Amino acid sequence: MRSTIASLLLTDFRSYARAELGLGGRSAYLFGPNGAGKTNVLEAISLLSPGRGLRGSSLAEVGRRGPDEEVGRPWAVSALITEDNGETRIGTGAEIAGATRRAVRIDGEVAPPGRMADHLRPLWLTPAQDRLFLDPASERRRFFDRLVFAASPAHAAHVLAYERALRERSRLLADESSDSVWLAALEARMAEAGALMAANRARALGELAAEIAARDGNAFPRADIALSGKWEALAEAGVASDEIQSRLSAALAASRLKDRAAERALEGPHRGDLIVRHHAKNRAAAECSTGEQKALVLNLVLAQAARLSRVKTAPTPIVLLDEVAAHLDADRRAALFDEIEALGVQAFLTGTDQALFATLQGRALGVQVDAGALTVTED
Repeated sequence: MRSTIASLLLTDFRSYARAELGLGGRSAYLFGPNGAGKTNVLEAISLLSPGRGLRGSSLAEVGRRGPDEEVGRPWAVSALITEDNGETRIGTGAEIAGATRRAVRIDGEVAPPGRMADHLRPLWLTPAQDRLFLDPASERRRFFDRLVFAASPAHAAHVLAYERALRERSRLLADESSDSVWLAALEARMAEAGALMAANRARALGELAAEIAARDGNAFPRADIALSGKWEALAEAGVASDEIQSRLSAALAASRLKDRAAERALEGPHRGDLIVRHHAKNRAAAECSTGEQKALVLNLVLAQAARLSRVKTAPTPIVLLDEVAAHLDADRRAALFDEIEALGVQAFLTGTDQALFATLQGRALGVQVDAGALTVTED
């Protein structure tokens, strides 16, 4: 289902008192000095989906604050979405200062956050992910889960349910609780959600690997990907979810004493890792150059965007690429822009120098960002 942003409105969001951007469904490149607010626009778009957006910030952090204000103001982000069957307006924000839950409205009606995924599914790459292959495994799991979520929105709920039960179980073990009934209940929740997580990850891995292989020969290095977790391995081997759930529940119960001593859970899908290798060089991504690592991650995001763009029953992805162009040479920049155009997806790119986007002129909207203002410079 074709889905693009026709217009975007920010109110008291980060550095913007009020900013409106008419896009008409076109891709856009945003340029301006560091600190001007380019990433803030991408973050606003990322918040038009379930979760905490590309920065993972709290509601209070994203509300605009004056020099003497300690708490962020109520804020709002809304967009008019053009779809195959018409237009939908979606919006989200904090209706009062200090709110702990954000409000969501779809065509003016209150809706749960998960409903936003019916209309918009952003994928993003930020400078924080430049160290993806050098950071702890938890960062790679989070990155991969976001790719999974873009295809299967229910995955986010499974991850959230698992992590909540995991934290509560860890607290009980740390307190040396003897409440075996409550521990068993928490482990049952973890096993149920964990089995679904493993199945979603395994399915997404297979589909993404096939897409990457089909795209071999493009301007970005091919990545060989795998998951190291044993629960995902069971799902890849075709073991049914209810069987994985039963095995995981038993493993958690048997590991209580070890987990208490280790002060962490030693079993479960929170222990696995995303393994990435440079196919042509047969080298672990962590051993590749900084430029190669960036290109490998970019190829993963583009492959997922390509796969999702062909799904007829879900909105096409919106691709958010923050400060990507500066890390690519001229040939790869041109190849990136060509690929985005060929995919037919709407993309938003940022950079400090307008010259970085020279080959995008005439193909995307140029937007200058400065002092909390958005100015279209090229249409």
